[in-house]
Amino acid sequence: MIVIFNPTAGRRRASLLWRVLDHLVLNGIKLELAETRHAGHATELAREAASGGKRIVVAAGGDGTIAEVAAGLAGNAASLGIIPLGTANVLAAELGLPHAPREIAAALAFGRARVLWPGIATSAQGQRLFVQMIGVGLDALVVHHLPLGLKRVLGRGAYVLQTMAEIARYDFPPVSLMIDGEPHTAASAVICKGRLYGGNYPLALGADSARPGFQVALFERGGVVPALISGAALPLGLLPRAPGLRFRSATTIDILGDSRNNSPLAAQADGDRAGFTPLSIRDAESPIHVII
Repeated sequence: MIVIFNPTAGRRRASLLWRVLDHLVLNGIKLELAETRHAGHATELAREAASGGKRIVVAAGGDGTIAEVAAGLAGNAASLGIIPLGTANVLAAELGLPHAPREIAAALAFGRARVLWPGIATSAQGQRLFVQMIGVGLDALVVHHLPLGLKRVLGRGAYVLQTMAEIARYDFPPVSLMIDGEPHTAASAVICKGRLYGGNYPLALGADSARPGFQVALFERGGVVPALISGAALPLGLLPRAPGLRFRSATTIDILGDSRNNSPLAAQADGDRAGFTPLSIRDAESPIHVII
């Protein structure tokens, strides 16, 4: 088993990691620890580990780190393990993974797995695998402008502060999409592989991360008031019932940009910056197996 970890994580997260590793070692698990050095390094390390015969490759980090490791396992037989150290840990919540060090270690040691079918987003910046969601609109702008230091200090609270700052200056450009070949326009769009968004909060209740396909959440009402209503509904678990929100099942999605002039719009994938539109979104060629 190899554990891939970003050493820039805060002390609290590093402490959780070491407690999990201690439990694994006490259970007789032979471990390697690999530290990432730059963006995309986790993918390189995971691909090298899987090609070298590692049976379990563990991502120790948030959803972005998990997605990078998953990209390195695509097409390989190795299973993905997860030690959730992120701010939101959306995929861990989606899969019902434990958060206590002893229980995390027990799950990794036991090795029971389930299928996860990721998505692939292709843009001018290249291809990116995602495990939970792609967002274009207000949430993507928040992710693009969120200071890393603020995120480390305040956690999820940093997203709330940044959202309020963005709402004050955002003009809610209409997002142009093609969903299974049909044109659509929305104020914001979230392409979902899983049911949850922003943490343990429901959004796309019809999504199934174990199968090909997507649920597309279209927020049709732009402006400050609809955005504030959606933001207030999120922690209450009421976001799926927000006014002006509709869902479409889809197999192919192309996000073109601002429908007024086709200019690029910011995108986020699994809570990390994901470049700009246009984006072409499809299923990965094959699923991966995740330790639960």
